[in-house]
Amino acid sequence: MNQTFTSLGLMSGTSGDGVDASIIQSDGDTKYQEIKDKYFEYDREIYQNIHDLKDKIHNFTDIKKLNKELSDLERQITLFHAKVVNEISKNQKIDIIGFHGQTIYHNSQEKISNQLGDGKLLSQLTKKDIVYSFRQNDIKNGGEGAPLASIFHQLLATQLKLNLPVCILNIGGISNITIVNERTGTFDFTSRDIGPGNCLIDAWIRKNSKKKFDKDGIIAAKGTRNEIFFEQAQELFSNRLNQTALSFDVNDFDVSFARGLSLEDGATTLTDFTAGLIGTALSALLSKVSKKNWKVLVCGGGRKNQFLIEKIKKSTLKNIFLQSIDDYGINGDFIESKAFAFLAIRSKLNLPISFPYTTGCKQPSSGGVIIKY
Repeated sequence: MNQTFTSLGLMSGTSGDGVDASIIQSDGDTKYQEIKDKYFEYDREIYQNIHDLKDKIHNFTDIKKLNKELSDLERQITLFHAKVVNEISKNQKIDIIGFHGQTIYHNSQEKISNQLGDGKLLSQLTKKDIVYSFRQNDIKNGGEGAPLASIFHQLLATQLKLNLPVCILNIGGISNITIVNERTGTFDFTSRDIGPGNCLIDAWIRKNSKKKFDKDGIIAAKGTRNEIFFEQAQELFSNRLNQTALSFDVNDFDVSFARGLSLEDGATTLTDFTAGLIGTALSALLSKVSKKNWKVLVCGGGRKNQFLIEKIKKSTLKNIFLQSIDDYGINGDFIESKAFAFLAIRSKLNLPISFPYTTGCKQPSSGGVIIKY
């Protein structure tokens, strides 16, 4: 019987609004059990600093220029994560922590993925073993550094005893899918980013209102799509995006084409555009696999935006059915944080966390830097 570990996963997504924290027990292979999930919202200062700096970074040269500001922000973020660890792990033994950090820049073509988070400092502050810098070994092995949650998606599909193949759609800042073909025990799955998730809608709302995001799609539901701007966006992004890329960054997309629209019309246009990209990608990728009807389990913050979800449904083939993963008793807000708790255990056991058919790496590769306290 494989040894089980209690692992804490810490995930701060591209929205940069806070930290999802999940404690699980797992053997890093075929078993996992949920223990606790909790969300911790960033202080206003950290939130603002993240987005101010992300707005200034367009290439790796910008990262070098902003080294001092990024170092200061990394310390802020790490100190915040330490508070998260100390609060969620009260009266709970933790064997290892999977610390994703805050992505500040990701470029699949340049093979660069930069996350802010000091694993050594977090280990000192929490007195725990830490796994961080998950993406770098994959990049060294020819991969793009993302997506990484695929192996956990397979375990979820196995434990839920889903009829395979099945598709898991994560709508975070960026949207990505995993197609699980076989149960845990084989590495028979594929994964890739498919376009924007919440990033365009969130950026528009932040720039044009005092809100952080369009809760439940209420703002977009009040607007009207601008057809001229919508068609310009489709042309712009079809020319700009590298269609062979397996991973994207929020910097691959921007809202400048919607400039001049009202808050509501801009939100509608961007939501329609996002839904169209997701729906088209789902249809193209799932139609390659012979299956009468496809079930797509949706997780991530975007699943709560019902206006977006309805638009995606209208953009997909009729044999594709979207369903929230929450319907299976799993909180869809914490899939990524659970995944990095799981990946931390796999890193500790030197098991692969990235694969040629997910990130494009040359061979299945372990990853993560382990800091032992």
